[in-house]
This record gives sequence, C-alpha cells and structure tokens, in this order.
Amino acid sequence: MTDATPGPWSTDSPSSGTPGTVTLTDLLRVPLHRLRLVVAVAMVGLLAALGYVLLVPAAMSASAVVAVRPVVTDAFTPSGAGADRAVNMNVESGIATGTEVVQRLASSAGGDPRDIRDALEVEVPTGGQILRFTYQAGDAQRAVQSANMAAQAYLDVRRTMYEQQRAEMLRSYDASITKVVAQQTALQKRASTVKDTAAGDAVVAELAGINNQLTQLNAARTEIAAVDVNPGWVTQTAEKALVTSAGHRPLYLVAGLLGGALIGVVLAYAWESTDRRVRSVADGRDATGLPLLGTVRRPPLRGSPRAVDADIRYVAMAVAERVRQPARVALVTAREDATALTAGLAVALAADGREVFVADDNGRVDRLRTAVLADRGRLPVDPSRPLVPKPRPAGSTSTAAGGTDGTATRRPSPHPPGARPSTDPDATLTLPRVASARTENGRVTDPDEVAVGVGSVRFGTWRQGADHGLVLFNAPPAESDERGVAVARQGSAVVVVERDRTRQSDLRRLVERLRAAGVTPLGFVLTRNGRA
Repeated sequence: MTDATPGPWSTDSPSSGTPGTVTLTDLLRVPLHRLRLVVAVAMVGLLAALGYVLLVPAAMSASAVVAVRPVVTDAFTPSGAGADRAVNMNVESGIATGTEVVQRLASSAGGDPRDIRDALEVEVPTGGQILRFTYQAGDAQRAVQSANMAAQAYLDVRRTMYEQQRAEMLRSYDASITKVVAQQTALQKRASTVKDTAAGDAVVAELAGINNQLTQLNAARTEIAAVDVNPGWVTQTAEKALVTSAGHRPLYLVAGLLGGALIGVVLAYAWESTDRRVRSVADGRDATGLPLLGTVRRPPLRGSPRAVDADIRYVAMAVAERVRQPARVALVTAREDATALTAGLAVALAADGREVFVADDNGRVDRLRTAVLADRGRLPVDPSRPLVPKPRPAGSTSTAAGGTDGTATRRPSPHPPGARPSTDPDATLTLPRVASARTENGRVTDPDEVAVGVGSVRFGTWRQGADHGLVLFNAPPAESDERGVAVARQGSAVVVVERDRTRQSDLRRLVERLRAAGVTPLGFVLTRNGRA
C-alpha cells in the first residue's frame, strides 16, 4: 500500500485524569443493557404476587364504631373547653386491644387469642373520642360478628372497671360514715352523763362538728353513687352490607411487579460490577489506551446496512493512513468473531484499486467469501460495471448489414476444427481455446479471486498470502488461540471491540499481551452486532 507514512499517535486517553460527569443516561444504561435480567426478575415478582392473590383467600373486613364518653356526675352539665381531653384515647385504645377484651372475644367466638389479636385492629381518629373496631376474617359473617363482639366486649370491660372503682369509693365512704356514726353515738352518751354546764357545752360543740362531718360524707357518697359509669355507646354496628375485602388485591400485583423490577435493577448493577463490558468509546479507550480508528454502528433497519458500510469505509481509510505496503494487518479480538469486519475492510480497501489478500487459518474462508460478495453488491459506485456501453467502431453497422464493398462474406464451416480426422500425417491438430475468467471490464482474474471495484480480493491461508502486498488476517479469538498475536508481530494489529459483549478485563489482557509481544496496535474499532 503506497500511502502516507504513519504519524505518531498517542496511546493515552485524551480524557485520562479528567473526572467524568455521571448523568441520568449513565444510570439508566446498566439496567437497559441488563434488560433481560430486570424483566425476568420483575416477572418472577409478578408471578409470586399473582400466586398469592389466587391461592390465598381474600380476607373480609367489618368495622364497628364506639363513641367514648367521660364518666361524669351530672350528664346534663355543659362540657368545658377541654372536653376532647377528658378521656385519654391512648389508654382507651390499649384497653380495647388488651388481654381481657381478647379473652372475652375468644371465649365467645372461639379461636386462638393470638389469631384474634392479629385480626383485630382499633383505630383512633385524631382529635376525636371514637374507637373504630376492624376485624378481618375469612367470611363476612364471622367478620361482622367478631367486630360487634369486640366493641361490646370493650364497653363491658370498661363498665366493669368503672363499677369496681365506684364500689371501692362507696365502700370507703361507708367505712368513714360508720366510723363517724360511732363517734356520734359515743358523744351522745357522753353528753347525757355530763352535769357541768361548761363540759356540756364542749360536748355539744364537738357533737355538732361530728354531725357536720357526717352530713358531708353522706353528701359525697350520694354523689359517687349517682355517677353514670356508662363508658360509651356503639354508634355504628358492623353489617354484611358494609363488609369490604381487606386490602386492595390488585395492588399486590403492582407491588410484586415493581418490587421485582427494583430487585432486578439491583441485581443488574451487582452483575455489572463483576462483569464489566465495553459500553462506549470512552470505555474502550480507557481499557486499551489506544486511539479510535472508527465505530461501526448497527444498521437502523434490517436490510438497510448503508450506515454500517459507510462506517467500515471510514475505518478502512484510517487503516490505510497508518500502514504501507507490504502490509500485514491482523484483526484481533478477545473472544469475538471479526469475520464481518474483516470482509467489510477487504471490500473497502479493494474498491480503491488495492489487491487485498484475506487470510484465515480457522476454516472461515467460505464465510469470508460470502460476506465479501454481499458487501461488494452494496458498494455505492462499482467501477467494475460500465455505466455506458462501449461504442461500436464507425462503419461497422453498414458493413455487417449490406456487405456491399465487394468482399465475400465467409460462411462458417459446418465441421468444427478437429471434428473430422485428417488423413495427412503432417497435419496440425487444432485444440479449442480455454476461456479465462474475465470480469465485466475485461480484466483477467483468477478463479479464486473476487473483483471489487478496480481492485480484487483473494482468499487463502496465512502462508499462501506471503507474496501479497496487503494481507488482512482474520485472527481467531486471542483468549483461545495465539496465532493472531503471532501474526501481528510480523506486521501490525487492529483491536476489534464488540460493544456490549467484549469484557473490559479480556480487552485489557489482550492489549497487554500484544504489547508484551512487541506489537504496537494501530488502534481499536468499536463494533456492534445488534446483540446485547
């Protein structure tokens, strides 16, 4: 290749040492590349939620409302400014879910107290004196019955507590009254025996105080006995018409799907941290430290590969800029197959008039030939096909048509040469001419040669291409075969990186092997085959 001398190319990344900015696209890139994993885990979560919805029976929920009132002496007395704080609703909620209520409910409805405690829920609206008893059960009848029984059990327990408190207070007042009456009786006996006027006046005064104290105790006892110990009323009983399904079961499906997707995203990041792939040009440059020769993009539409062909031609120009004939260029990969890129580069280089020899020692010659023929048909302008027919010589039409120049037209012999055996022993045997393979522009080609433009592409093994000026070696994966690195020692190498498939660790190891073998790669090419 008689191209320009390769110039000095820096192998350092232009962005080395410069901190990169993490964008929202960078955060979404990993889940998008691991989309199969995210979708699989999300489907597992959705199936788990669907199984729960279908296999676990729906629980029915019933509610009863109790209005809690404070215990007052006179129910007709107007409430003060702090009426809403007259009852400690936190204490009432604790009593409603306490052991005594649960035990009464278990003895009445039957069942394990632990299950009843889990099924019973008491809500206290903020700033109100209301208790809402909600009970969940497998059927509506049990839910309604248990909710009403829980509300009534709370009222009975609270009434019993108030009655016990009132009885204790009455008992205390009765004891005090009995004691004061005994003192009154003693003073009365003492007053009847006193003869001194001064002593009698003292006893009478003391007896008046005892009578006053007894009057106060009786008044207080009467007030305590008149206390209404009713703790409240059931303002809304649970009914079958008001029973609802506990929870929103369709939300379980949404929760399962979103939860599975979230777990899938976390697993995608964990997998990406252990299995880093080359996702962009920056990743390839950081892993290799080589200049970029070009990117081969994925075709936007199947059957429309013009963008890919144009990218390959740009890569061919970059390779041609860096090598001179005789050139030996090995296309090396870590674990991938560079057959498509090798065929595309061969077509792009041959289209400009170069004689390209494509070498392969791994049994992929037929695939290379097929790819070259396919790529040749997609060239934008094929110089090997004349666009205008060759003009005929002047006067050839009139001569062939009329034959009026007086020259006798020779008729073809009915016997082709060699058809009849000659009797002359000195006669010369005429052999038919073997037609050689010619292209459409009249150039003679070898049967193992494919004409591309004004150049050609030949195929064979590495040893067969020893005498050719430009050889492209379709190297096998370097992780399993060292022949690509060995060939690159005799010429140069182009590192082929497949986006979303080439691991960064494998790529670093390949570049280290090339440099350890004394090979300075021309650069790397970022390709995309359409598979993530």
